[in-house]
Amino acid sequence: MNIKRAKQEIIDTISAYLEKDAYGQYRIPEIRQRPVLLMGPPGIGKTQIMEQIARECDIALVSYTITHHTRQSAVGLPFISTKCYGGKQERVTEYTMSEILASVYDRMEDSGKREGILFIDEINCVSETLAPTMLQFLQCKTFGNRAVPEGWVIAAAGNPPEYNRSVRDFDVVTLDRLKVIDVEPDLDVWKEYAYQNGIHSAVIGYLDTHRDHFFRCETTVDGKRFVTARGWEDLSELIYAYERLGKRFDAEVTGQYLQYPAIAGDFSNYLELYYRYQKDYGVDRILAGEVSAQVQNRLRYAPFDERLQIITLLLSALGDAFLSARGKDRYTAHLYDFLQAFHQTEPAEAASFEMLLTKQKEQVRMRIEAGQNEKQLLKEYRPVFHTLEEWLVELKSTKTFSEQDAEQGGSGENFLSDRTWERLKGLFEEKRISLEEQMNETLLLLEHAFDFMELCFGESQEMVVFITELSCSPHAMWFLGENECPRYYRYNKALLFEDREEQVRKKLGEIRGRMQGE
Repeated sequence: MNIKRAKQEIIDTISAYLEKDAYGQYRIPEIRQRPVLLMGPPGIGKTQIMEQIARECDIALVSYTITHHTRQSAVGLPFISTKCYGGKQERVTEYTMSEILASVYDRMEDSGKREGILFIDEINCVSETLAPTMLQFLQCKTFGNRAVPEGWVIAAAGNPPEYNRSVRDFDVVTLDRLKVIDVEPDLDVWKEYAYQNGIHSAVIGYLDTHRDHFFRCETTVDGKRFVTARGWEDLSELIYAYERLGKRFDAEVTGQYLQYPAIAGDFSNYLELYYRYQKDYGVDRILAGEVSAQVQNRLRYAPFDERLQIITLLLSALGDAFLSARGKDRYTAHLYDFLQAFHQTEPAEAASFEMLLTKQKEQVRMRIEAGQNEKQLLKEYRPVFHTLEEWLVELKSTKTFSEQDAEQGGSGENFLSDRTWERLKGLFEEKRISLEEQMNETLLLLEHAFDFMELCFGESQEMVVFITELSCSPHAMWFLGENECPRYYRYNKALLFEDREEQVRKKLGEIRGRMQGE
């Protein structure tokens, strides 16, 4: 199955394992809660989905790559204790708590969550001395003589032997105690992830026309040649960095990430064309509503693959705008939720505002402590907290109740609270107006994109590709759900019939064949 289906399967498994009866007992006894074992090629997201699963299930996560550990860190260190056997004191060997189990208890303490996932990566690549410990862990859910806490689901991941010489095969006794999920690379599923996480449009565009280059692993006389989803994602980050720094990409740099020389060289050529078309066609001017006669004439005689490049560039710029608008919407929504909570506090003054802000920061910290994606959470909440801190400074500079009362000669009851609330509403209104302006600007970009598509392509295969790719982007779908764009729905209904989609796929296949032949 693909990684998307595997993720849902694990979520369903966790829901089943953590279901409780009327007395608060887990319905499936612990002995029947089989550890989940994800088996699949490297770099397809087996490890990455665990953070998403923990977040969506609202449970904690402890993650370990077991190849980084020794038997001592997994089992614990031995020490001598004294026990009484048959009336005699005997010295016996015991073990300290495993570092891994201690991390589970630490995570429970820090996050306040009593249930979670204990995830062990590369579990079938352990050393010879650690192998028996891992088998015991999978079969008995213990490290040494200590069990994994109740309410913690065990998940593990491993690579098949064809990808790793260090792999150890599990015996039938162990496999018969596991829930094994085999995962395969799937470009269409990865594209959903790519759009969601801002993978560079050059990578997405290239893989659209070279689907068989998404994942490949071969053994030749010159050694291993491979390219993985992880390689494409890491390469995307480097492309963004090189663009910011004004540095040049070439096949040697690409080959450091795509360790398959033919694919690395092919992508390097593609990227060079990508930048050339970006400059020649002026996508920024197109989205500003300026389409020159020169651009129209060039596209009229351009081959289909060049037209696809322009559509990719157009979608990339739109994707950035959709992502920015969605981020601004989340930011504004967080501010609104905070103000709603603040309005219910008594008294609604600076001290209460500061206490509520501290509480929300602590909630985010606990989510990070629970194992959720720290980078993503900070990216989402850091600007929110920055704005709220600025508002707090302004509130603290407001005159106190007694000063206002003395100046105005009145009782002034609730004056500061009312004044504080009105000022905050004014500050929030500025943010709301800014969001509305950004939404309108982004909608105008989309309308200009449709103007260009209609002018240069009409109801053609290019328009089908444009509509199809818009429909694949979760950020685009969110934006279209928030803003009316009649042309999208009209073309979506008129063009995206199965026969038209099949024609586009056939055409893309011909292009792929021609490119590979060259």
